[in-house]
Amino acid sequence: MSIMSATIPPKKRATVDEFLARVANHDRVELVDGEIVEQAISGAAHSLAMAAVTDTLHPFRRKPGDPRGLGGWWLCIDLGIQYPNGDIYAHDLSGFRRDQHAGPPEGFPVELRPDWACEVLSHDKRDLVVKPRTLHAARVPHYWVIDHVQKLLFVHRWSPDGYVVALRASAGDTARAEPFDAIEIQVSDLFGDD
Repeated sequence: MSIMSATIPPKKRATVDEFLARVANHDRVELVDGEIVEQAISGAAHSLAMAAVTDTLHPFRRKPGDPRGLGGWWLCIDLGIQYPNGDIYAHDLSGFRRDQHAGPPEGFPVELRPDWACEVLSHDKRDLVVKPRTLHAARVPHYWVIDHVQKLLFVHRWSPDGYVVALRASAGDTARAEPFDAIEIQVSDLFGDD
């Protein structure tokens, strides 16, 4: 008597056109590893953390040489970025160095590799495993993960063998977080703490 094993056909990968149709329908989605994944609507703590990071990094949003100082970045919120593997992520925040990009990112989805991406932790597996693999393969220099529940900041720096944790910091710490290490930040500020 022989036992026949049933083979499960591979799951059909979603196409960019299917993704774009969902976006045109005003769905909040990402294309992750060939699957269209719905994004949750942000809760208050998540939203406050995103706003706080934006406020903290505001001095970098200026043109280089601005008399008010710093500058040098195009900083974006929820920008749809397509990576070479076909994944399309709407990172909570992303940044592009102005010295490497003459103008801000354009189009949708943007096919320009960011120089920095940041996720306020909401999907542990996606934010901590899946997205870092894609970003590493695309050679994104820096990836931040902000855990607004535990009040932790993790700064990852690209290296050939994988991301290296360049900084671990928590509420109450003062830190210089790459690639924005020209300023000291109060880590508590990243969580919207008063």
